[in-house]
Amino acid sequence: MNFRTPAVRLGLLPAGIALALVPSFASAQEAASGTTDLDRISVTGSRIRGANMETQQPILTMTRESLEKQGFSSVADVLNNLTSAGSPAISRSDSLSSGEDVGGAYVDIRNLGAQRTLVLMNGKRLGATTSGLQDLSQIPMSAVERIEVLKDGASSIYGSDAIAGVVNVITRKNVDGGEVNVYFGQYDKGDGDNQQYSMTLGATGERGSLTLSAEYAKQDPVWAKDRWYSRDGGKGPNSTTADWSAVSQNGSWCNPTQVDCTDTDTAVWKTLNPGGNPNNPNDYHQITGAEYANSNEQMSLLTGVERKSLYINGTYDFTDTISLNTDVLYNERNTFQQIAGYPYQSTSFETPLSADSAFNPTAVNGVGGQDVDFRRRLWEVPRTTDSQLKTLRFAPTISGYFELAGKSFDWDVGALWNRNESIKTQRGDMSLIGSQQALGASFINAQGVAQCGTAANPIALGDCRPWNPLLPYGVAGQGSLADQDLQDFLFPTYTTRGVTKTTSFTANLSGSIVALPAGDLGFAVGVEHRKEEGSYVPDAFAQSGMSTGLGQKPTQGEYDLNEVYLELNVPILADMAFAKELTLNVASRYSDYSNFGGTTNSKFGLTWRPMDELLVRGTYAEGFRAPTIADLYGGLSSSFERYIDPCGTTAPGSVAGNGPCSAAGVPANYVQLGQAGEVCGTLPCQSGDQFISGANPNLSPETSKSKTVGLVWSPRWVQGLDVSLDWYRYEIKDMIIADSVDRILRDCYVLGDSSRCDGIVRAADGHISALTYGTANLGSMETEGYDLGVKYRLPELGIGQFNIDWQTSYLAKYDESAQNAAGDNIMIGRVAQDALFRVRSNLAVNWALGDFGVNYTARYYSGMNEDCIAIGCTDPDRIANGEAAPLRKTGSNTFHDLQVSWKAPWDATIALGANNVFDHKGPLMYSAPNSSFAYYGGFDIGRFLYMKYTQKF
Repeated sequence: MNFRTPAVRLGLLPAGIALALVPSFASAQEAASGTTDLDRISVTGSRIRGANMETQQPILTMTRESLEKQGFSSVADVLNNLTSAGSPAISRSDSLSSGEDVGGAYVDIRNLGAQRTLVLMNGKRLGATTSGLQDLSQIPMSAVERIEVLKDGASSIYGSDAIAGVVNVITRKNVDGGEVNVYFGQYDKGDGDNQQYSMTLGATGERGSLTLSAEYAKQDPVWAKDRWYSRDGGKGPNSTTADWSAVSQNGSWCNPTQVDCTDTDTAVWKTLNPGGNPNNPNDYHQITGAEYANSNEQMSLLTGVERKSLYINGTYDFTDTISLNTDVLYNERNTFQQIAGYPYQSTSFETPLSADSAFNPTAVNGVGGQDVDFRRRLWEVPRTTDSQLKTLRFAPTISGYFELAGKSFDWDVGALWNRNESIKTQRGDMSLIGSQQALGASFINAQGVAQCGTAANPIALGDCRPWNPLLPYGVAGQGSLADQDLQDFLFPTYTTRGVTKTTSFTANLSGSIVALPAGDLGFAVGVEHRKEEGSYVPDAFAQSGMSTGLGQKPTQGEYDLNEVYLELNVPILADMAFAKELTLNVASRYSDYSNFGGTTNSKFGLTWRPMDELLVRGTYAEGFRAPTIADLYGGLSSSFERYIDPCGTTAPGSVAGNGPCSAAGVPANYVQLGQAGEVCGTLPCQSGDQFISGANPNLSPETSKSKTVGLVWSPRWVQGLDVSLDWYRYEIKDMIIADSVDRILRDCYVLGDSSRCDGIVRAADGHISALTYGTANLGSMETEGYDLGVKYRLPELGIGQFNIDWQTSYLAKYDESAQNAAGDNIMIGRVAQDALFRVRSNLAVNWALGDFGVNYTARYYSGMNEDCIAIGCTDPDRIANGEAAPLRKTGSNTFHDLQVSWKAPWDATIALGANNVFDHKGPLMYSAPNSSFAYYGGFDIGRFLYMKYTQKF
């Protein structure tokens, strides 16, 4: 960059213009204290350039210096630590999650959902999945200069998805020199190794600059068997074996020659005696709870992540008034997750052990047997998923300024090409084609080897391998699933591919129109054309349904849109008594979508400064979120859902035996059945059958209204103190949600709406064997709360410099639409449930003396509540909305972090630290919020120790 050009002297940095396409102003604290940074002319939340503008909305800025004082090594971890951030959409603890989005890292502002927080990189959209989630792992930490978080609706400025707020990650540029960073950490239990290596090089010349940042990061998985709350696999008090799966790795079968195996009340399931002969029916005993499967022994608690990134920024001044800024990013992210071997039940796939199998214990010398139903967890081959995402991003912008009639105007023209390519490689789901053959007729050949087919019509060993599902895990023998050749025959590798593309072209013009008595009337106007394309194509086995995996169909679609916006900043009063400033900001944006038409969204902001040290601000904003490609064009997918069957006698508010239940053939004494046809011990209970869900091409956009009012106070009599308090309220309507299983069952059986019963299929014993449902604009929600920020830089003392940063978020209201027993639509309060914390608070204290520094942080979470049926209820008699609503309540939690740093004489910085230094443990949460285990997925899972080394040159 040429620092002698007139453009820079006027504070019109071309690189700064291009880095955001969205101008913005100094932080609220800077505004309140009357300071102004002339170089920082671009801040998230407004497109009007002007270094003398004050902020009119709540913006939180995290500088690179502040990021380095934390013990987090990724952009996602930093953002999810904000008190205003909700639970991540898919945490690393969601081992059971599947689909395109798994493996990514997301942020959720205000608990409104990650798809309602817009993420920008240098002011331009981050590429999204077909479901609209924006993966923060695409952004290398080494390339980050600062992060700005707008905690307010901004659809009038940025368009769709900016309902809850905007995260703008601004990258480094104009670097002159080099920097190398090394980060290594692990839990004090010796697992979860986290290593990160990065290098940043930069050079600046007379008319341009070039900055390169390369990063490699790897986080090893942590296993469920190695943590106290997950090792035993239970969800009840003391994690007893009663919660283990009846589908055991030991295998079990029901002898049809002795009992009616279709009758769940009389069926007896037996497993092989130690050292027993699997062909002798007398060598089996009834399986006990101690022999059930603890699936957590094979599951990853935290998924493993590996990233490779390369970021390049280049700037060039063509003239004193025209400049080029270009960003290029390549990122490759790989994640690994493992869950226990599949719980195979022959009745689910109509694949019994054939009467003609050499391993059928009801046959005598392979003759006269009966087909045998069995259960066998495929323990020898755990289910693994390797998810790879490759991102290629190119974002050039040409910007400049000109003068006309004595006024200065800024312009920029930019483009964005972002391509995400995902490849998921999965293994551990059995081929049903293979299992049908392996469980079919087989015999012992002349060489004493089990072979498919019959002696008269054998099948070559290369074409089929017989399987004995009654042979327990770890027991050798013919047909053992430990045999590598049998595994190769039964377990193919599945590959799913996806591609999403974002293409946009923008043009913006800003400046001042006329001079008003209180200042210049500022404006910004611009246009944007954007196209979104996406496809997600599951493996052919998944599409055909011929495997034990969840069935999926392809997602493929595209849409484009044209947008135009206008923003005005109107100074009303200035330098008057009780009105040092009074400014109105108005913005409106019209968006025309190819798939649903047009929408207009506006925003109004007011800034009032009655005195120099006090700022009052308020906003009112309309917002929207367009349906995503997956919402509109997604293929069918299947899942094992948790639900409460109102026709079951143990269900709260049971309607067992009423007309709709009887008409569906449900016995009056029916008790809800779960996996393996076992009676559900707790509710809601997970289905043993796959339910089907899909997209809806007739969806309309979600709409929202948000309001904020805030104060920023910087008293003159306490130098270095800034206090901010903001109130917010959001209302969202027409939310795009999956039509829940519980909602369908209530409509059908409780409310008697027969039209809602069409997709429900029940088996002869009464349990729901299949259900099909989709998405709809059925949801609405309201939330309200407060953000308090206190920053205090104490006067420098002889013992060093102290800085205090205290950020607190208070959730006063979080209501979602639901139906009560009478079928009325009501709003259900959910504060303190599902990790919707009433209070989140972070207190950071930083001390520096010479070359030494210490940073201490306390992270506070208020207590949580969860629904309960019979497990650990602390409020079993609670009534809400006229219905029984028992609760289990847990206490608050505080995690403490500590980092000690030293600036070495050779221009290096060495830091040692610990997150959760006191090894605090959160409570058991049987509802498993944001996790696949009985623990909140956002809590620390142990003491994490780390070291950081930074070398500059």
